[in-house]
Amino acid sequence: MLYWLLKTLVAQPLFSAWWRPWVQGEDNLPGTGAAIMVSNHLSEGETVLLPAILKRRLVFTPKIELFTMSGFKGWIFRWFLNAIKMLPLDRSGGKASADDMAAFAKVLGDGSVVIMFPEGGRSPDGRLYKGRTGAARLALQTGAPIVPVAVFDTHFSRGRLGIPRLVRPGIRIGKPLDFSRYRGAGNDRDTLRWITDEVMNAIMELSGQTYVDSYVSAVKAELRRGVPIDQVTAPVLPRPGYGRPAPSVPGTEAEAA
Repeated sequence: MLYWLLKTLVAQPLFSAWWRPWVQGEDNLPGTGAAIMVSNHLSEGETVLLPAILKRRLVFTPKIELFTMSGFKGWIFRWFLNAIKMLPLDRSGGKASADDMAAFAKVLGDGSVVIMFPEGGRSPDGRLYKGRTGAARLALQTGAPIVPVAVFDTHFSRGRLGIPRLVRPGIRIGKPLDFSRYRGAGNDRDTLRWITDEVMNAIMELSGQTYVDSYVSAVKAELRRGVPIDQVTAPVLPRPGYGRPAPSVPGTEAEAA
């Protein structure tokens, strides 16, 4: 209830008038039923822009650290995220991450839209970085289509009276990607990586970003050590998964034999 009240009465009318965002391809987002939205991650702006402007209700996957912050600010964050029914994502791996993914699978089973940022963090320089495989795992587990999204100009600037604002941000939504033929692959690493690379390539084509075949977390670790961004060892490829062959569709090996 709080989500729709904030969206329809506050966020959508206010942000539409104040930011004047543009949207292309919203018809590519299914009007009903489960879908996994995946987006590039330029700044904190898209976490406000996307739910405010797009018609479907979006369930975000904020990092679990936002639910464990201390003090009054931490309490406010927890209350708000729980009130709008956002689900924490433990990115440490293992059982904790698996339990969180099971919760997202249930959301998709209820016919909702989960939105994920597969880079796992904000881009430090506006380029597109290697994707993590969480969205691919959900797609194979649930059969939900993956909808690629590119956002533009989502960095906040200081407006009048110090109020943060976005200057004509944009959202471009691509056609849904169906990987249901690979559902029998389970947790096969090659299949998960190939699907993730295909999704990241779709985002790259929508955004026009340069692709860097390194994780954001690794690049940011270098930056924290004082390495300038232009000296970080991070290979630039023509596309995600460049040179990687498509995996066999489960069951076709037996048919071929």
